Amino acid sequence: MKKNKKTHVMSGILIVLFVGIFLLISGRFLYIQATGEIAGVSLKKLAEEKRTASYTLDAERGKIYDRNGMTLAYDRPTYRIQAVIDESHTQDEEDPRHVTNPDQTAEKLAPLLDVDKSYLQEQLEEGIEEDRFQVEFGTAGKELSQETKEDIEELKLPGIEFVEAPIRYYPNGMFASQIIGFAQKDDKTINGVTGIEHQLNDLLSGQDGHISYERDNYNAKLLNPNEVVKQADNGDDVYLTIDQKIQTLLEDVMTQMDEDYRPERMTAIVMDPKTGEVLAMSNRPSYNPNNPADVENWYNDAIATPVEPGSTMKMFTWAAAIEEGVYQGDKWFESGTYKISDRVEPVRDHNGGEGWGSITYDEGFTRSSNVAAAKLLWETIGTEEFLDYWKAFDFDEKTGIDLPGEEAGHLVYNYPRDKISTAFGQASTMTPIQQMKAASAIANDGKMVKPYVISKTVDATSRQTLEEKRPEVISEPISKETSEQMLDLMKSVVTAENGTGEEYKLDDYSVAGKTGTSQIYENGKLLTGHGNNTFSFLGMAPKEDPDLMMYVSVKQPDIDYDETGSAPISFIFKNVMQNSLHYLDIEPDKEASEPIDPIKLPEIVGREIADVQDELADSGLNVSVIGSGKRIKKASALKNDELLPGDRVILITDNPEMPDITGWSLRDVLELADLTALDVEPMGSGYVVTQSIDEGKTLNKGDYLGVELEPPEPGTEETDDTNDTNDTNE
Repeated sequence: MKKNKKTHVMSGILIVLFVGIFLLISGRFLYIQATGEIAGVSLKKLAEEKRTASYTLDAERGKIYDRNGMTLAYDRPTYRIQAVIDESHTQDEEDPRHVTNPDQTAEKLAPLLDVDKSYLQEQLEEGIEEDRFQVEFGTAGKELSQETKEDIEELKLPGIEFVEAPIRYYPNGMFASQIIGFAQKDDKTINGVTGIEHQLNDLLSGQDGHISYERDNYNAKLLNPNEVVKQADNGDDVYLTIDQKIQTLLEDVMTQMDEDYRPERMTAIVMDPKTGEVLAMSNRPSYNPNNPADVENWYNDAIATPVEPGSTMKMFTWAAAIEEGVYQGDKWFESGTYKISDRVEPVRDHNGGEGWGSITYDEGFTRSSNVAAAKLLWETIGTEEFLDYWKAFDFDEKTGIDLPGEEAGHLVYNYPRDKISTAFGQASTMTPIQQMKAASAIANDGKMVKPYVISKTVDATSRQTLEEKRPEVISEPISKETSEQMLDLMKSVVTAENGTGEEYKLDDYSVAGKTGTSQIYENGKLLTGHGNNTFSFLGMAPKEDPDLMMYVSVKQPDIDYDETGSAPISFIFKNVMQNSLHYLDIEPDKEASEPIDPIKLPEIVGREIADVQDELADSGLNVSVIGSGKRIKKASALKNDELLPGDRVILITDNPEMPDITGWSLRDVLELADLTALDVEPMGSGYVVTQSIDEGKTLNKGDYLGVELEPPEPGTEETDDTNDTNDTNE
């Protein structure tokens, strides 16, 4: 009885306990059902979050264009390959959506990804063993081009998918790279690292958007997906003052001279002296922003590396004397050496101090006499008055050019020898862009303009101009009369029999300019020996009313003993200036040695090939017919356009096919790509040596065309070694 009583009591307790637990659990379920919450968390919202897919809509980074709308930088779509290996991804066995045969998949992918089959197979099998949903293939599977993606898609391999991953792309390669800079992907965002890409990163970047929707286990949208879309706000576009054709010409000749003379440094700037617009700017060493590896020089030397200018400084010394009203060009002085006191090192002319006897100050400028410059400063202008002109030409401050990293030169003006050395470009330093800004006053009737490279910014969607820059006159350090007299003196440097700039003559245009040679110090010691100088030239043309101004400098070129430092500089100057002036339709101001009449084109588009091809070829044009059709649909030039003999005319027919473009210039390749809507990727500079699309293949919109270019073999050119850049200053 005692046992039964105890059993009944325990049973009752258990029953009460279980009933209590049941009521508690039931109550909890009823509460959850009534309120839809657990620990303050809404189950409805939690479910929505679990079945809601959310993706970022990447904002497209703004493009960078040249002054004429040629694309210099844009987001290029690339693709990342991924292989789905989870069998659950396949819903229909007849249409598998996962990798069914790792061995076969690896074998077919290997040649297209340029990687060993064993590596791909190992990645696939390892992923299957670890029960992963998908695998990727490291760097071999990233940044795939559209062409590679399409080739892989043609294999129809199950489970192979692609994710678009844009990268910043620069179609011209090593082209104004220290102006444009480059941008790289950091995690999921492309950010500017150097140049304009860094300077205007916020404007170019835009704002990412997003999309979210509810989906099932197979990632398919529900019937009522509650989709939310916020469109991305793309970055704004930037237009530069750079002219793609002039810049390309400059890059080509700079590359050629870099290979021929292997200098330590080279810098060149082409500018409109009336507006301050920089049309081209380049340095060597440079780099390809598509692959910025092993970069020798990150600095834009044209704006960031102050140097002793050498004798190009003399144009400002003479300008100061003329403006002060104390210059007498026909006054005679004794050249050779000049000594202001026994305690001050004498100044010697660049021919070892021998000089040329008694000469006038005008001839002193033409011959680039250091003694003439020193005497003008010390005896005629006055040291304090000269200092005022140094400041008037803004040599004591940055130009304010709209590029990052600008530096100003440094005035060394404490002792008498420093002061007279500054008059002929030694001791004190300045940047090339400071010289160009100051020289604009000589070319522009005394008005000094501010240099700039950003022309305008444009809304990428509405195409409305957000901000546009205008030419800005900073000051007038000299009068129009002084500028005209200086242009006459600078012309004599190029045209006079004893001038130091005879090698800089152009066939069709008169040139006013000044040569310069400065010494180089390393570890406090002066470098000696042939070629151990920085050689430079600052010239403008046409002389009476300059439309272009150009500065070129070459440091320590590897020149033969029978060559002068002007050899690489004059090659760069003459090629770029002569061709650029013609390209800009600047009227020649002197009779060309061999006048060439332009060819005015007839009506082309819509006519039959047979009627047009011979007509254009007979006139001396280089005609390229693209395709096998009979009628011309597009052409690279239109009715009444004027071309020169030898220029290429591209004619697109009904059925365009890839031509053999070996030997074509980059400009012609870009014309072809524009006419046929090809996605072109140039590599190198110069002229085409290889092409990725075979000759005769039908061209379709968006086809990828990769071309490799190399500079031509340098031509030989006679030089006059009697003058110019033996102008080594003390």
